[in-house]
Amino acid sequence: MGDLLQHLWSHYHYVIYVALMLIGLYAVLAKGNLVKKVIGLNILQTAVFLFYLSIGRHTDGTVPVVWADRPDSIPYENPLPHVLMLTAIVVGVSITAVALALIVRIKSAYGTVDEGEILALDEAEGQGEG
Repeated sequence: MGDLLQHLWSHYHYVIYVALMLIGLYAVLAKGNLVKKVIGLNILQTAVFLFYLSIGRHTDGTVPVVWADRPDSIPYENPLPHVLMLTAIVVGVSITAVALALIVRIKSAYGTVDEGEILALDEAEGQGEG
């Protein structure tokens, strides 16, 4: 048990990422308010961004630029996760904007942003037609 705690402590940032992922997943699955679901999705997305950015890190790494006076044995930081996450951030902001715009339209059409109430209104409308 002591080895497990020591291992978790030495990799505490992964524990934080998993905690953020679980908080975001809980908000997406358990909350009925659509705005809270979007916030949970953003928390989940942030945890994934942080995880990918931490993968590209080296303890003694340096920028991936070749200098004439530097030996080849120095480890370089991997720039690929940073580039991918920059693109993912732009896509995430766009998805958030579209989701919030849809929530505004849903609020104007149904008068609520609670998922349970919207489903109940749809079911009542469906039974009234049949």
